[in-house]
Amino acid sequence: AVAFEAPRAGVPAGAVTVDHGLQPGSAARAATTAGLLRDLGLDPVLVRRVEVGTAGGPEAAAREARYAALSAAASAPGTRVALGHTRDDQAETVLLGLGRGSGPRSIAGMAELRPPWWRPLLQLPRSATRAACAAQGLPVWEDPHNDDPAFTRVRLRTEVLPLLEDVLGGGVAAALARTADLLREDTAALDALAAAVGDPTDCAVLAQLPAAVRRRVLRRWLRGAGVGDLAAVHLHAVDALVTAWRGQGRVDLPGGGGVVRASGRLALQGPRADPSAPPSEEPHP
Repeated sequence: AVAFEAPRAGVPAGAVTVDHGLQPGSAARAATTAGLLRDLGLDPVLVRRVEVGTAGGPEAAAREARYAALSAAASAPGTRVALGHTRDDQAETVLLGLGRGSGPRSIAGMAELRPPWWRPLLQLPRSATRAACAAQGLPVWEDPHNDDPAFTRVRLRTEVLPLLEDVLGGGVAAALARTADLLREDTAALDALAAAVGDPTDCAVLAQLPAAVRRRVLRRWLRGAGVGDLAAVHLHAVDALVTAWRGQGRVDLPGGGGVVRASGRLALQGPRADPSAPPSEEPHP
């Protein structure tokens, strides 16, 4: 689709195929794919071999390596990276987020456009992309990992979604995708309210905010300070310094840092307590 539309729109378009090195013959497969892409008229066509780590499990590690390679290959300002996710992929993502209980942001699924990432097929079912390839005589590579029940997403695709379609009478994937669209609108509105808060450390200001906005303010502040892997338990503990203040001490965070409340404000401390940091407030009588 990109190869057809781009020249008609006067937009240059190339392609990147990522070789994860996880299967025998992956290098040859990547070379074959690159040849097909060149024959379609895309230019340049790049093959990127990546090293897949272990953090977060095989699926997450492969995704992280893949996105890093795509981002590096398309680093020019204004470049969009078109990804092939479909409505079925969106439904699987929503179910994964729902099962993990990680909040509306994960249930909101993937955005159609979040530069540089662009998902122009997100409203189409997977069957439409398969039919398009068949109609044009494009060869399709069936990745064996897509049928391996060791991967959670594969079991969602082959077991859970078909069962839901059967029990609920069809249309489940489309309904989950619509749910994701609605949640993205809500989260975007809440994020905008959180971004408008001037001082993310003033407990008096924070205490007046609705919980959904206040926790977004705290998350933005902590992530902006370089705190990664922030879980709900950490966020709720920091939130309690604002809304349930009883003189509690430092809240430890991933990476060794921590947050304390002092003189009506939140303060971020390093891995070891800073002797110059103000002491925590005394509890209210």
